[in-house]
Amino acid sequence: MGEIINTFINTAIDVLTSIGPLGGVVLIVIESILPVLPLSVFITLNMASYGMLFGFLISWLSTLVGCMLSFVLFRYLFQKRLDRFVKKKNDPKLNNVMKVVNDIDFSNLVVLVAIPFSPAFLINIAGGLSKIETKKFFLGLVIGKAIMVYFWGYIGTSLLESLTDITIIFRIAILLVVAFAVSKIVEKKLKVK
Repeated sequence: MGEIINTFINTAIDVLTSIGPLGGVVLIVIESILPVLPLSVFITLNMASYGMLFGFLISWLSTLVGCMLSFVLFRYLFQKRLDRFVKKKNDPKLNNVMKVVNDIDFSNLVVLVAIPFSPAFLINIAGGLSKIETKKFFLGLVIGKAIMVYFWGYIGTSLLESLTDITIIFRIAILLVVAFAVSKIVEKKLKVK
């Protein structure tokens, strides 16, 4: 069984490297819009195919592009309709949900985006439908997605080791704390509320 998986991974890496970096970019951008695809696998393949640094950059920039495309799509096509629906419904629960999303703290947004298992597609939709400033959402993505992409790349490229090494959990916790601290600095310096 291990040999079959190893053959599959090597074949996938060979195909991806023969296509070039654009293949990895397209896969991740599509995944940001269609969440049924396995982002962790694409990040791992990019890092295994192009190295940790270039694979990270391809994956990080691609997920930023895909997330912002999704955000902009929902912002400009559906936000006004949702506003009309919420006003028409006048449901206190729905109003509370929209208030929480609209008023999310920058640091909380960064941490939410950085958590590897958070539903990125739903975050993009909620951001697009909310009144979150585009600058705030984008900066939250820039910081949070860097942590998330590193996590999946690190875990993916060292999967067997990560299953038995408890220090990886501590490293991820440290990365989340760093993401939170960086978001606080960016929030203060750029006056993002």
